[in-house]
Amino acid sequence: MLFAVLFRSNDMGIIFLKKPRLKNPVMICGWPGIGNIGFIAVKTLKKSVGAEKFAEIEGCDFFYPRKIRISEGVLDDIEFPTSTFYFKKREHGDLIIFIGEEQPRGQKMSYQLGKHVLDIAIRYRCKRIFTSGAAVTLIHHQMKPRVWAVPNRSHLIPEIMRHENTIFMSDIEGHPDQGQISGLNGLLIGMAGERGIEALCLMGEFPLYLAHETSYPKGSQSVLEVLSAMIAEDLDSGRLKRWIQRTDAEIDKVYQQIPAELRQQIEKIKLIRQTKPSSLTDEEKEEFFKEVEDFLRGNEQDGESSI
Repeated sequence: MLFAVLFRSNDMGIIFLKKPRLKNPVMICGWPGIGNIGFIAVKTLKKSVGAEKFAEIEGCDFFYPRKIRISEGVLDDIEFPTSTFYFKKREHGDLIIFIGEEQPRGQKMSYQLGKHVLDIAIRYRCKRIFTSGAAVTLIHHQMKPRVWAVPNRSHLIPEIMRHENTIFMSDIEGHPDQGQISGLNGLLIGMAGERGIEALCLMGEFPLYLAHETSYPKGSQSVLEVLSAMIAEDLDSGRLKRWIQRTDAEIDKVYQQIPAELRQQIEKIKLIRQTKPSSLTDEEKEEFFKEVEDFLRGNEQDGESSI
């Protein structure tokens, strides 16, 4: 019913269904976004470890209603996007998993929701926070996506460097003092740093020529490979691998239907990965990126769109 929430245990906009005792937890957060890469990765993690729901953030403070229910002509219930905390107890350090069905609109609301997430992290003395999203870049869909990493503490750099398929966002962009991570994935690791919590964002690569609403589980798998190693957790990703096979087959079918000239441009993307970084100047990389992007934009204006 509409006002049933008032009878639950409430603490500063966070509804607790139970209050578990946790030991040395790390927190992993995911929201929908481009390719739903982080969202898929974190949901896969939650299901694989069998995490249990223990709290949620009141959606009415941040979102418009997603659904209403009318019974016999009378408004009976209102449903908002959920922002839910789960936990999993482990011998070598517990997990808190946060899954938001939607990101708030606007910086102020995003900051307020981020504060609620950090309130839980501080309450349970989380030693580290992970966020995850997508890195739209020059990668062919037949290639293995890399994971772009952005930590908020320099001492995390050696740990990240141990993973072969991981690269620092600053190395890719060529501008160590600049960069942008959209939404709460970047905002939260910055806010965590201000409150004394180490955090990092792991972003799976997403082909720039795919429509952003296309789910891309291959990028999620790359993120999970790095994340599972960093949190020491063996994950059951069989279902995800089958999803990747279906998605790859669907993308390949559409790929063969696009104009040959566009395919030729996209095939050039493979050369970037095959070429040693030192043999391409920043100007050459930027020129190539612009060439492909302009070609794609021109096709959209002519009535064609990204795959």
